[in-house]
Amino acid sequence: MCRWLAYTGNPIQLEAVLFRADHSLIDQSLHSRMGHTTTNGDGFGVGWYGHPTDIPFRYRCIQPAWSDRNLREAARAIKAPLFVAHIRAATDTPAQETNCHPFRYGRWLFMHNGLIRHYPSVRRDLMLAIDPDLFPSIEGSTDSEVMFFLALTFGLEIAPVLALERMAGMIEETARRRGVEHPLNMTVCATDGEQIVAARYSSESQSRSLFHSTSIRHLRELYPEDPRMKAVGDDAYLVLSEPLVDLQGAWEEIPERTAVVTRGPNIEQFSFNPALP
Repeated sequence: MCRWLAYTGNPIQLEAVLFRADHSLIDQSLHSRMGHTTTNGDGFGVGWYGHPTDIPFRYRCIQPAWSDRNLREAARAIKAPLFVAHIRAATDTPAQETNCHPFRYGRWLFMHNGLIRHYPSVRRDLMLAIDPDLFPSIEGSTDSEVMFFLALTFGLEIAPVLALERMAGMIEETARRRGVEHPLNMTVCATDGEQIVAARYSSESQSRSLFHSTSIRHLRELYPEDPRMKAVGDDAYLVLSEPLVDLQGAWEEIPERTAVVTRGPNIEQFSFNPALP
């Protein structure tokens, strides 16, 4: 499928997690340890905020992430307090720039790993459920972008977790009417520059992998000489498909049917329960 990560904390170079980590996102694009596919080479994208209230910047490309020299230059140049990155392994839709994550609407960015099963058979019904005022902003053909715009339709900008639950509930109900068993598998991330909202859910309770970082203060006590712990700040936080480094105590797996919301130093976990809007 895909791999993704989201970071918030002190401003750091994107290069730190995209390239320099032991099991960086670029390494995962070639050698994923926990993904459904080992290689994720159908495009990539990064999104970052200069300020939480700004419209976020994006860089997306259909080349494999490991072979894009411009990405390496950009990752060295860009320093941001909140950013996201995604490497894609396509399922039912083509490799094209408009199908690369993250997707953007206003201040919001969205990424997804997983799939809507038998998506072509339910695509029309799902797209008709999107708010007509939002519909002109859809650019690509992926199930992931439809998920994003369904979440926006159901109130992502007001109540993010509830909107994601409604999005999941709508997809499951629509697909099951078409006879699709276990229609949804997802780890998703949405951010508006001030908060990161992530959810892990699948209809069959076998979701793709998802982890988040533990306390940076605790890690500094465990690894006082590790330079990677010094730059990010006490409140740094990562949520990601696979751990970047093999440090004992650095990562916790996010449980099935769970949503995580982080805003500054505050991190909350919620039970994730799809419901029809």
